[in-house]
Amino acid sequence: MQALRYYQQKDFRLETISEPRPGPDEAKVKVKWCGICGSDVQEYLSGPKMVPTRPHPQTGLSAPVTGGHEFSGSIVETGKNLTGFAVGDRVVVRPTLPCYHCHYCRQGRYIQCAVLATLGSSANGAFAEYVTARSDCLHKLPDNVSFEDATYAEPLACAIRAVQRSGMEPGATVVVLGAGPIGLLTMQTALACGASRVFVFETVESRRALAEELGATAGFDPREGNPGKIIASLTNGRRAEIVFECAGTGSALLLADSLSGRGSVILQMGVPSEPVEFPFYNLFMREKTIVASQGYVNNQFETALEFIANGKVRCDPVMTSAKIPLAEIVEEGFEVLTGPQASRHCKILVSPEQ
Repeated sequence: MQALRYYQQKDFRLETISEPRPGPDEAKVKVKWCGICGSDVQEYLSGPKMVPTRPHPQTGLSAPVTGGHEFSGSIVETGKNLTGFAVGDRVVVRPTLPCYHCHYCRQGRYIQCAVLATLGSSANGAFAEYVTARSDCLHKLPDNVSFEDATYAEPLACAIRAVQRSGMEPGATVVVLGAGPIGLLTMQTALACGASRVFVFETVESRRALAEELGATAGFDPREGNPGKIIASLTNGRRAEIVFECAGTGSALLLADSLSGRGSVILQMGVPSEPVEFPFYNLFMREKTIVASQGYVNNQFETALEFIANGKVRCDPVMTSAKIPLAEIVEEGFEVLTGPQASRHCKILVSPEQ
């Protein structure tokens, strides 16, 4: 079968490899669609980051590995002990692989598993024709959820965890920094969970327009005017109660401080590539809290699928900017998302069937 193999920075190769065989408690899934995530782009630009260079303690794998973790498909083969699933079932797969035995897993903190593996980085993923998945990772698709929509369950689960970790209460005024896929999903999740207003700051005009189409109260260019004063004027001087930093830049984290009010929470979802100087005096005097959020736990993935099925968030086609075949993933996927036209794209979906 064809698969995209991650070797190292700027070295992703489409190769022919053997089809995987499911273990006793696994299913073999024929991939329908797989999204290119920002973390995949970071692996391409400056990896290895999550792809292990030495054998992973749980899977034993190291580079090269097959990438891709935001995916859906159909079961074509089941292991001898697998129950509850059958050939032909439409599924979405949670890519995280907690061990369930370590100190953190026993507390239900699966995303903090001491030996956490993930399909697409430390286990072979879904930029391929077929992939195998553990029974605990399989979720049947509701009839009204398309294969394309289902690829958004994984990043949406990240957004749901972020909103939950922020402690956001109904009626809150929220700011989201960055209107890429994670920012747009976080914005929609905040609204679905009761935020009264969500303001979005984004430098790309088309993304601001998309944010407003998806329900943002208003979108602003952070380079224009004084963002802090703008939000203050819209909140009787109190500024935002929650700021979700989804851009992953040092300037965005500093902007989050200027947009957030007393006793507020800055929820850090993006990861700046360089160290950031931060005005901790403001943090101290105004009793702000910075909270980090990455990934999700199992039930948050289930909630994401429910949100999509119930129409609480809109994903495909409004957030999908391109659909490409696996054969063109490097040139029309990674090269585009790291080139001068990157800002024109929101989410690119890849199919081995195209």
